[in-house]
This record gives sequence, structure tokens and C-alpha cells, in this order.
Amino acid sequence: MKKIGVGIIGCGAIGSEIAAACRNRLKAKVDLIAVCDIDMKKAGSLAGRLGKGVEALTMDELIKKADLVIEAASAAISAGVVERCIKEKKDCMVMSVGGLLDKEKLLESARDKGISLYIPSGALCGLDGLKAASIGRIDSVTLTTRKPPKGLAGAPYLKAKNIDVAGIDKETVIFEGTALEAVQGFPQNINVAAVLSLAGIGAEKTRVRIVTSPSYSANIHEVEIAGECGMIKTRAENVPSPNNPKTSYLAIMSAIAVLEGIASGIRIGT
Repeated sequence: MKKIGVGIIGCGAIGSEIAAACRNRLKAKVDLIAVCDIDMKKAGSLAGRLGKGVEALTMDELIKKADLVIEAASAAISAGVVERCIKEKKDCMVMSVGGLLDKEKLLESARDKGISLYIPSGALCGLDGLKAASIGRIDSVTLTTRKPPKGLAGAPYLKAKNIDVAGIDKETVIFEGTALEAVQGFPQNINVAAVLSLAGIGAEKTRVRIVTSPSYSANIHEVEIAGECGMIKTRAENVPSPNNPKTSYLAIMSAIAVLEGIASGIRIGT
């Protein structure tokens, strides 16, 4: 079986971990051919660490050369990456899912063009149940996310509301609203809300609460789904990535698991 030629856009914590998995765990079925980043020095450095056969290319060069493009950069460019992949007829995995909200036509376009678009479940558990429940009526989907202050620092919502999370000394709800509002206000912190929205009832109907406390040491995501199927409740207590506290380690593992599934051709679960 021919190896899948993979190109990774984004050389931060997520992209670097996926790249390492390609060169180690998945090396029998995946050929990592290129990486790129807005900071080409960072891309060159990562390519050098990965060893022979991995190039640091521009985004357009990478997309033209790869069989499967993995976006691990930011929500600001994820939709643009998907558009380029559709144009070049290349399969794509998206990590910065928030950039796809309100752009569902891209998903339809990918399907119409025969492009496989992969969206890992990330730091969430229960998407299989949500997708199954979507066959019937869903009344509500609610996400409650709990993160330590450093996992939320710098979010646009906090700046707009003049909230200093470093000064919070007890458990505090800092946001309540729709998933669309959550992703706009916390683009680097709440990708799980976007994934949940696309799998379920949409970003304007999915409700989100974000809670923080200096006593938290994990990124916790609780999902409640109510509908014709009954009630589904899940809770994931995620260890933050050692290289980026804003990202749960399970989100990186999720991407590697999806890639492993693509390479093996075996699918387990809904």
C-alpha cells in the first residue's frame, strides 16, 4: 500500500507533535514530506529536526505536493487552507475548527468535489453519541469548559471586557453564550465548541459556559445533550499540552488517531 504524503501547516505545539508522530509511530504508512509556517525560520528549524526528506515549503508549494494537508496553524487561516485544498483537489485535516464556523458551504464544496475533510474530535468525548442523536431530534447541547487562568490568557473577549484572569482568586464564570460567540471571543481556547457545533445543532444553538479558577490544573470539558434519544453527559479532564497550556494533550492525540485511521483504513465507532 502506497504511503500517504502528508504536509503540515503550522509548526507550533500541535503541528510539531503530529510531525513527530508521522516520523515515528506512523512511519510505516505515512510519508511526511513538508512543513510550513508563517515564520519560515520556525518551519526550517522543525524540518531540520525531523531529518532527511522533510522540506520547509510555502503553503501553496506544500498543498500542491502533499496528498493530505494538515492545518495546525490558526482559525484565521483554516478556511483559506480548506479553500486551497479544494482547488487543488487535496484531502485536508483541520485542527483550527473555529475558522470554519459560518463557512459550512466549504464543507459542502469539499463533499461535492470529492475531497475528504477530516475534523478530529479534539479534547472532547461524546461526539459519536451526538452524531447518532442527530439522526433524531436534539433539544439542546451545552458545553461547560473549565480551564486554569493561563489557559485563557490573551483571549480577545477578556481584553474587550477588561477581565484580568491573573487576578481571579476563586471559581468564576467568565463567559456564557452561544458557541459562535465563544469561538469569536476565545479563538485559541475553545475549538471544542466549534467541533461540537458542526457535529450537532449548529453554533448559534449550542450553548457554552467558560469557567476558570487558579485551583484548576486540567482543561475540563463537560457536554450535555438532550433529545429524542434521551440524555447524554460526558466529562473529559485533559492534561494541558506540555508545550502549550491553551491546548489539551488529548487534542493532539486525537489528530494522530485520525491520521492513523486514515492510513489503516479501519474505522471503529459512529
